[in-house]
Amino acid sequence: ASFFARMFVQVCLYFYCKCLWRCLKFVVRKLTGRCELQRICYNTKPGAARTMKIEASLKGSKSKRLQTSVSVHPDAIEKTIDDIMELKRINPDINPQLGVSLQACLLQIVGYRNLIAEVEKLRREPYDSENPQHEEMLLKLWKCLKPNSPLKARISKQWCEIGFQGDDPKTDFRGMGLLGLYNLVYFSEWDTEIAQQVLSDSLQPKYSQFSKAEWEKKKFDKAIGYSFAIVGINITDLAYNLLVSGALKTHFYNVAPEAPSLTHFQQTFCYLMHEFHKFWIEEDPLDIMEFNRVREKFHKRILKQLQNPEMALCPHFAASESLINM
Repeated sequence: ASFFARMFVQVCLYFYCKCLWRCLKFVVRKLTGRCELQRICYNTKPGAARTMKIEASLKGSKSKRLQTSVSVHPDAIEKTIDDIMELKRINPDINPQLGVSLQACLLQIVGYRNLIAEVEKLRREPYDSENPQHEEMLLKLWKCLKPNSPLKARISKQWCEIGFQGDDPKTDFRGMGLLGLYNLVYFSEWDTEIAQQVLSDSLQPKYSQFSKAEWEKKKFDKAIGYSFAIVGINITDLAYNLLVSGALKTHFYNVAPEAPSLTHFQQTFCYLMHEFHKFWIEEDPLDIMEFNRVREKFHKRILKQLQNPEMALCPHFAASESLINM
């Protein structure tokens, strides 16, 4: 009985607050002569703060036309803006900037949804060794990371030198599909110097409390603590979850003036690789068994940063120059 009583009270509070909120919006509109969308655009600077408020306003509207405006095709955005102005009885001649502001926000909102779909498609596509394009990308990854060390064979122990687990990297892409390979190739090609530096660091001996001779004798993993390629695939998973959960909206709405693209996502991956590498060194874990703990701690740090509506993880997508000097 007490459970149903609590449920009844919660339902009543929900409808009371909802009605109260709608009444409050009506009163504010009458007093200011502006609808909620106008107030947001005029009182909030461009970026994540404005776009996220516009998105929440449209989704929370009682009008189906406004609710569905956040999921229209990019080509229909201009028509959608006209519909919104008509529905809200806003004269576009008197409020020319409003249409421009709403269009920029809708481009970001719709673009984010489309980016999720594009990333998901890549994630679901498995690596196919019979596909020449897939094989070409994989070989490009090797050439970018090891330009002075020719790959002796397609199936080779050499793949372990860049952090794969076995003779054939294709088995390591199962979790993230082609998305993992796309990101690793982009990082290695777009930010080659940093990628090579991170790889080099990951291969450096870490003797901890043991001498070099003792370390060799015990046959421990002599790397700094992780395998470059495997961590890249793991950080791809982290970036993917940040995207799908909506956490990256703050970042993308602040850095992409219009629709965020796959390139924005890949450059964000590069940033996460830079930062995770530095974070791993700062944490100084004893061995790879601590990877999940360090990753989770890093994930929480990024999430906390993204709670700031003015946050841009990498405003100009510049590499962390400090890495070169580490």
